[in-house]
Amino acid sequence: MLLLQPKTISSDKIEQLKNILRQTETVIIGAGAGLSTAAGFTYSGKRFQLYFKDFAEKYDFKDMYTGGFFPYETFKEYWAYWSRYIYINRYMNPPKPVYQNLYKLVKDKDYFVITTNVDHCFQKAGFDKRRIYYTQGDYGLFQCSEPCHKETYDNAETIYKMVKAQGYQIGADNSLYLPEGRSAKMSVPEELIPYCPKCKKPISMNLRADDTFVQDEGWYQAAEQYKLFLKQHQHTNVLFLELGVGFNTPSIIKYPFWNLTNDWQHATYACLNKGEAFVPEEIKHKSLCINKDIYMVLHQIVTI
Repeated sequence: MLLLQPKTISSDKIEQLKNILRQTETVIIGAGAGLSTAAGFTYSGKRFQLYFKDFAEKYDFKDMYTGGFFPYETFKEYWAYWSRYIYINRYMNPPKPVYQNLYKLVKDKDYFVITTNVDHCFQKAGFDKRRIYYTQGDYGLFQCSEPCHKETYDNAETIYKMVKAQGYQIGADNSLYLPEGRSAKMSVPEELIPYCPKCKKPISMNLRADDTFVQDEGWYQAAEQYKLFLKQHQHTNVLFLELGVGFNTPSIIKYPFWNLTNDWQHATYACLNKGEAFVPEEIKHKSLCINKDIYMVLHQIVTI
């Protein structure tokens, strides 16, 4: 497919998307990391310094991802880092109401979500969990690192205890903060370190990083629900709404959306992604690309 990069986008494009959403009863949302970035879930800069300044100074980290791959000497320090990482990216709310605005636009429609994001933002914004397919895992789940079995475990209680053990307090709005004049500990107590309940090997996060990723019963149910949704709607007016999807894993959302838009007679494709909004030549006539900040676009549609 020949890719076309859109030219400068005017507000007319946003009005077009608003009209498409108004006229379309079925919306299939494909969401990538860019959507959460637009919501304020950034992994470097001020947010990184706020929660990981101590790790940054000790190990010269520049962002959260780097710290996630560092070979810590002890599990106490490893889980100090990862418990903060999981808490702020899974249990805290994003600074901007991107997901809430998106929900306002589709809540009364027949919708389904497929996403590579693992931060649970869709459900926190009100989306029905039965209409979401998290393809790459969930920061809120643990699994055996081997894995010796195909189950996952909710980690909320453990993560809360870990961040509190480092001196953090949790606000009424789920914010994480240190009391004035206090510094965070860079370790957690031995008794909080999680191990597999069956084989006693170390626990790991349920994130698709290699072939140890556990696809549990819930994962397969969501995959089947998504497959069924596609089958049931292939002859209806459908909007494939792609939000913040890059080219790291295009085979999960981007390429299938392009192919389905091409194959389905009544499908429309819309791509919102600042700096990465593209469309193949073959479906240009039934597509809309908006090369602007997703937060600003959704905010404008909701408020105007």
